[in-house]
Amino acid sequence: MQYVNYGKTGLKVSRFGLGCMRFPEDEKKAIEMVRYALDNGVTYTDTAFVYANSEVILGKALSDGYRNKTALVTKSPLWIVENHNDFETYLDEELKRLKTDHIDVYLMHNLYPDNWERVKKYDGLSFLDKMIKKGKILHKGFSIHNTTAAFKEIADSFDWDMAQQQLNILDEHQQVGVEGLKYGAQKGLAMVIMEPLRGGAILNAPKEVLEIVNAYPDKRPLVEWCFRWLYNKEEISVILSGTNTLEQLKENLKIFENAAPNVMTKEEDELIKKLQAAYIKHNTVGCTGCRYCMPCPKGVQIPDIFKTYNNYKISESRIDAIYYQKTLMDLGKGADQCISCGQCKKKCPQTLDIPTKLKEAHECFMEVQMPAHTRPL
Repeated sequence: MQYVNYGKTGLKVSRFGLGCMRFPEDEKKAIEMVRYALDNGVTYTDTAFVYANSEVILGKALSDGYRNKTALVTKSPLWIVENHNDFETYLDEELKRLKTDHIDVYLMHNLYPDNWERVKKYDGLSFLDKMIKKGKILHKGFSIHNTTAAFKEIADSFDWDMAQQQLNILDEHQQVGVEGLKYGAQKGLAMVIMEPLRGGAILNAPKEVLEIVNAYPDKRPLVEWCFRWLYNKEEISVILSGTNTLEQLKENLKIFENAAPNVMTKEEDELIKKLQAAYIKHNTVGCTGCRYCMPCPKGVQIPDIFKTYNNYKISESRIDAIYYQKTLMDLGKGADQCISCGQCKKKCPQTLDIPTKLKEAHECFMEVQMPAHTRPL
């Protein structure tokens, strides 16, 4: 495992961080996975109040001495904060869930415009300083799905210790992007990367992408190229990966055995550009499956529809159209139920125009010709 200085904090952490958003449903397997990570050199775990049952499971995993093996990161649930005192109320709840007396790095969660206004309205920044004085948190940061300009404004507004942004081979110039990454690092912030594989969606690759990877002389799987593009950047402190099986974790740990910066050649840079171009040609929906958009008031299964639609755009398999029509539509969970209320659009970290994309997916699947025996009655 490679270890790096965590910005200006004085912490030294593993370059690989365990994201705890997508734990397996089996609690015992989740605990086993966390402890395997910590036993094998990972010293950074990232969770949040709003990740379903994640803090509770992580708290159990960090018992029996494991708490001392990790820099523990969690986030304030800004969506439900209604006054200044709520910040500490929810932090205290998180401390109980995580079975600890302090959080190593505490984040203002997802500072899109509404959440940033809420932080300012209820004076969340002074809350962070007060919690450091009380010893409940050690370092202060924020996560963000927003523009580069918004990132710079927030980064300049306060004496932050770290920032967490989405970045992967498809988001080089999207959201905060590489420009924001460099800006934050120049300010001395520990820069942490989330969604390095867009929730795994990048690995559901078009045939052309896989052909490019397989033809390249240096034989590495696609997942390794995605991580390599990131860990090559010296501005990055930690790259989070939200594994949901022990096998995925072991694969990632092997990749990060040699995760040193500045290792990519010009030829490898050109390879990544070819991969980016191949993905763009397929014009899929940039959904990461985070499920922040759920539940839909009309029961539309938004992440499932987008996953199915992306699969179809990549492979043009009629199986996906059959699944959509017979499993989602027939159960009243298809995009035809969308009333364009916009609730999902407001919650989406990717700022997707979800109602429009749902309509696009629905129309696409309705145009797909299916065998007569598979059509809905």
